[in-house]
Amino acid sequence: MNQQSTQIGRTREQMAQRLALDIPDGSYVNLGIGIPELVAKFVPDGRELIYHTENGLLGMGPSPEEGQGDHELINAGKRQVTAIAGASYFHHADSFAMIRGGHIDLCVLGALQIAQNGDLANWSTGEPDAIPAVGGAMDLCAGVKSVYVITQHCTKQGEPKLVESCTYPLTGLGVITRVYTDLAVIEVTPAGFQLIELSPGIKFEYVKERTGAPLLPIPQHVAVK
Repeated sequence: MNQQSTQIGRTREQMAQRLALDIPDGSYVNLGIGIPELVAKFVPDGRELIYHTENGLLGMGPSPEEGQGDHELINAGKRQVTAIAGASYFHHADSFAMIRGGHIDLCVLGALQIAQNGDLANWSTGEPDAIPAVGGAMDLCAGVKSVYVITQHCTKQGEPKLVESCTYPLTGLGVITRVYTDLAVIEVTPAGFQLIELSPGIKFEYVKERTGAPLLPIPQHVAVK
């Protein structure tokens, strides 16, 4: 008896591929740890995207096949990566100078919570036993021109990650412009969360019920992909 797939919405790789479609040609892009790392696998045809990792590599490629990587070539998440032709290596301090100096066009981060005004919480739940993991996220939120989030729409317990206001310690204030989840693509606007696109097979009401803040439907002038 064949088991039917229980996957609803996009897989992690499909989320990453969808986000990559929205990165402008020629962008310098920092990728956070977790699902954001998967974005390095995708460069849309006809574009050049330069992926940056804060531990000192510009021109990062995707993770290598099992057993094919260099154990000394890793990203900030300690995952083995590859380097594209023309990649450059530099000191950790120089990497943060790029970030703090406003030289990175876009960063892609994971999230614990995203507020409807664009606040981001992604480094700690604030619980006494929580292990803080801020990394360079605060620097990225302060220094990068645009910040996107890629994350599951809800926690493993079914709690919404998109909320009216964050209850976890904040990483950045009003910094998020777009959110890519397994269920949808959502813009952060002055009016709140604006649905831009539904994942294949997903209905608006399904997403609305799993969002912890008001969700505006897709504008009539926006074509559904």
